[in-house]
Amino acid sequence: MISACRPDATLPYVNLPGGQSAAEPDNVFDWLDVEAEKRAEAGLVRRLRPRPSQAAELDLAGNDYLGLARDKRVAGAAAAAALRWGAGATGSRLVTGSTELHAELEQELTKFTGAQAALVFSSGFTANLGAITALSGRDSAIVTDAYIHASLIEGCRLSRADVAAIAHNDPAAVAHALRTRRHRRAMVVTDSVFSVDGDIAPLPELAGLCRETGAALLVDDAHGFGVLGEGGRGAVHQAGLSKAPDVVTTITLSKSLGAQGGAVLGPRKVIRHLTETARSFIFDTALAPASAGAALAALGVLREEPQRAAHVRELAQRIADRLTEAGLPVSTPDAAVISVRAPSPDDALGWAARCAERGIRVGCFRPPSVPDGISRLRLTARADLTEADVDRAVNVITATAPDPRS
Repeated sequence: MISACRPDATLPYVNLPGGQSAAEPDNVFDWLDVEAEKRAEAGLVRRLRPRPSQAAELDLAGNDYLGLARDKRVAGAAAAAALRWGAGATGSRLVTGSTELHAELEQELTKFTGAQAALVFSSGFTANLGAITALSGRDSAIVTDAYIHASLIEGCRLSRADVAAIAHNDPAAVAHALRTRRHRRAMVVTDSVFSVDGDIAPLPELAGLCRETGAALLVDDAHGFGVLGEGGRGAVHQAGLSKAPDVVTTITLSKSLGAQGGAVLGPRKVIRHLTETARSFIFDTALAPASAGAALAALGVLREEPQRAAHVRELAQRIADRLTEAGLPVSTPDAAVISVRAPSPDDALGWAARCAERGIRVGCFRPPSVPDGISRLRLTARADLTEADVDRAVNVITATAPDPRS
């Protein structure tokens, strides 16, 4: 609990246990060295690795599923928006940050998905924080899948609601949690496509359970939007839920649309409520005009070239099939994400490094990023991969695989 303190007040002297003296200013963060050593021993050291503007590696680590991040139509729209509206948004959406681009992007998102209304945030992370905290509270219950994204977890923590995290993709457990909850108001929170293994949630079944028990459903469609559904309209649209009055969808603009930002889609009353109460919307600087312009242009490309969505799914399945044939433990991709399990965190790290040495950039997922504690290579298909790219990637990943007996 945070207590009030006068600006001129002094904190009382505290005697430390065991005769300890207060830490010197230069060693108050010595405990960070201990934590760093623990991470190193567990094989969990992480490093920033800046990429060049023209990557020499074949990228199977990013989330540019439709290959639009470098599309000249998309990048050109970003440049034009920056020149017209400025480099930054200059303020929050409710002050000076909303432009005609933001409004147009929201309108186009609703037309494309069939949702009643949309609200653009500065990122998918802030969209999830805003949606969960504004639609819940102390007098509500939240039921989540155990494998939801970190942004959803943080939203649940901040919500102050009663939160039950249930077994992965287990509708029976969801039903039990909903029927035994203490609060009338409730919401089920799930990813559509889970970011680690790329498997999909049983959205129609979850929606049915929510209606039976008077709960809302919030779906993070970050990895489904642009990849699943008719012309890439997303997993929620594919499940026939985009117009549902009790379903809220969050998306990111930084994956299939190759831009930056996030959005919440749903009933008009939900969007109105978020506009007036979601703290990560009200108190955050708006999405930069360049990113809004890029996302809008990418959405136009997807309308014109809907085959990109089906093609990226085909490529993901092809990569997974070939790695499986090579004897590797591979997940079944429901969208564009493929994971290959590694024997240990160190094995995963070394495997990714060997792939990079041979010109293939892959994701390396280790605890705590993976909810089941099993380290993986995480691969992502892109709609602009060629057959030669697929051959090269499969050959390198297979040739550099660690000995499973190690």
